[in-house]
Amino acid sequence: MSPSLTVSRIAAQQGSVLRELRTASLREAPYAFGETLEDALLVDPSSFDDTAALHSTSPRLATFLLYTEGHPCGLVHAYVEETPSERAFVNALWVAPAVRHLRGGELLVNVASQWLAQLGVSEVHAWISEENRTAVRFYERLGFGPTGDRRAMPSHEEEAESLFVRHLHPDEDA
Repeated sequence: MSPSLTVSRIAAQQGSVLRELRTASLREAPYAFGETLEDALLVDPSSFDDTAALHSTSPRLATFLLYTEGHPCGLVHAYVEETPSERAFVNALWVAPAVRHLRGGELLVNVASQWLAQLGVSEVHAWISEENRTAVRFYERLGFGPTGDRRAMPSHEEEAESLFVRHLHPDEDA
């Protein structure tokens, strides 16, 4: 029997789940994110509680959690920049290796994109490490393409990341 996957927006009291998933992601794939495991471990656990509370109700940013058979196994953040351009982003996507073959990453990005589309955005962006070819191929399969914008990664300034964009169409599911 194949485990069932579900996605839901983080609840206000799930700071410990957020911390657990975030540190697991940084342990497993330190090259893929803009922060380091050491940075995350230095953060006061109550900060994760504050983030979960904010992301559970904010109209401009959210965290979505992936579950398999009721157990948290992945996450993605979605937000709209508070800048004049108001670009929408997904970031910090991570799925536990044991369930990646079940397409949970795709489910997470699609749910986050649908949420962003409900806010009225027509494009979703993602910064992707150029060293992480698996992530580049994953996002390309979901319809993201490079914009040509590049920058140094915040936690690994010797490495670059590229900005990808996915165009949403109001008459289609993300």
